[in-house]
Order: sequence, then structure tokens, then C-alpha cells
Amino acid sequence: MSAPVPQAVVAPLTRSAIFLVVTLDRAPAHLDRVRELFGDVAGLVRAVGFRNPEGALSCVVGVGSEVWDRLFAGPRPAGLHPFREVRGQHHAPSTPGDLLFHIRASAMDACFELATQLMQRLGDAVAAADEVHGFRYYDSRDLLGFVDGTENPVAQEALDATLIGDEDAAFAGGSYVIVQKYLHDVERWNRVPVEQQEGFIGRSKLSDIEMDDATKPSYAHSALTTIEEDGEELKIVRDNMPFGDAAKREHGTYFCGYARSPARIEQMLVNMFVGRPPGNYDRLLDFSTAVTGTLFFVPSATMLEEPPPAAAR
Repeated sequence: MSAPVPQAVVAPLTRSAIFLVVTLDRAPAHLDRVRELFGDVAGLVRAVGFRNPEGALSCVVGVGSEVWDRLFAGPRPAGLHPFREVRGQHHAPSTPGDLLFHIRASAMDACFELATQLMQRLGDAVAAADEVHGFRYYDSRDLLGFVDGTENPVAQEALDATLIGDEDAAFAGGSYVIVQKYLHDVERWNRVPVEQQEGFIGRSKLSDIEMDDATKPSYAHSALTTIEEDGEELKIVRDNMPFGDAAKREHGTYFCGYARSPARIEQMLVNMFVGRPPGNYDRLLDFSTAVTGTLFFVPSATMLEEPPPAAAR
């Protein structure tokens, strides 16, 4: 039996993205409509992407915990559960979301067209919980001025970090994704001296060089989001994107983290919001507020096209 084909979890970072989170009406006909769409997503991506073969259009579909048993019979992915809110020095809330469509392309027109096609197919079966249009900002910087995603693994290391293996064989080739919307107080941030900002992040602002361990503060963002198990660093793949609304003076980062186990990202969030040790929290959160938080299982492309049997209705 051939190995399941994964979704485009480790697709190259693009200049545009749409993060579309929806809630699903539980009526049987609506559940069936979603199941039918799953098998057609790849075809929709091909149809829209054909207009610009170099546009790198892709779409990753995630399924939330509360709707999984309504859609599918049989076992659940071992790590699938509702997003666990974190309360510490700051708060990471848990917010509604049954399905995630993470759409990426080199330009926003393709992202928008695919999102439109998906929503037309879903119709009144879903309601939008959140839609964020992200853009690549200069040389992959966030709106706080720092390069984001520097430590992403690549090639085989990225696959090892994100794809489920024998630990949950029924769902091999799948992944987990946690998404959060963060809003930044840029005016306050810009009043902080650059040297202090660098200490909060753990990297130089201009050159993006990471501080050495002897000088990096223990509360630095890069220190608290580095986790190890048995002496080995546990990696995730981030596809964070800036977003904003100039008229509203809204500046933000949409965090999107893929991993073969959600526990990796959950530990990072505990380190950030509670602290390591407790109280030694991520000082970046004094300027950046999490307003959403959801966890999804990402089936393999093979499972998405041929989903498990429908749950009893």
C-alpha cells in the first residue's frame, strides 16, 4: 500500500494568503455538502490555478474537533481536541471554528477567487467565523519590523516536523495546525528603543541575526518558543502573515503553525503566556494581543479525496 499523499502543508511561503475559518451548520444535508466539497478541493485549486501556472496556488483544509464526529465515523486523530485557552500574564483565547481553509498564492487575486469558489459551494452550510487577508511585508518582516519565520525547517526536516507517522498510523500523512490572530499596539511598540525591542525578540532588528545564549534574555520570544525533548529541538513550520487596515490603524500578525503533534505548539504558548518558569513570560505580549485561537486536524490529501465513512445521523 502506497504512503498517503499529504496536503500542501510545507508549500513554499508566498506573498499572499487568505485564512478562512468557518463554522458548520449541523443539518445532515449541510454535513453532506461539506463532505462532497472535500473531494473536489484539489480540482478547484487546479481550475483556479490554471489561469496562472506560476502563481503557486494551494489550499490546506483543516477540520475542527467539535465537528469531526458529525462528519466521520470511526476513530479520531489522536491529538485532535478543541484549542486549549491559556491564561497567565496574558490570555490566549479559544474561539469557534469548524473548518479552516488556508489559501496561498503569489498574488491575492488567485487566493480571493478560490475563497469565493469555496464559499459558493458551501453556501448556507457554513457561517464565516473569521477571514484574514495576509500579505508578505518587504523582506518577510512582520508589522513590528522583525523578520518572521527565520527558523522554519526545510526539506525533509520540515516533513518530519509536520507529518504524522506511525504514532497514529490511521492518520499518517496528516498534520495539525493552530491559528491565532494577534493585534499589535504599534504606536507603543515604536516608542520602545530598538535595543530593547531586540531583547524582547531575541534577534537583531536590521540583520535578523539571533542573539547568542549568553546575551539573549530568558524572556525573549525566540527563547520561549524553542522547546526540546530528550535534548532534541522540536520544530514546527510557521506560515505567519502580516495583515492590517490602515484606516482603522489596525496592525496584526496571523499566526499559523503546523506540527505533527499539537502538543509542541501548545507548550510554546504556555511558555509565552504563562512563562518559563511561570512569570517569566514573553514580553512581546505586552504589545501584541491574541484575539482568536483554534486547532484543526489536517487530513492527508489522500484522506481528503476519499474521506472516512459518514457518521451515523
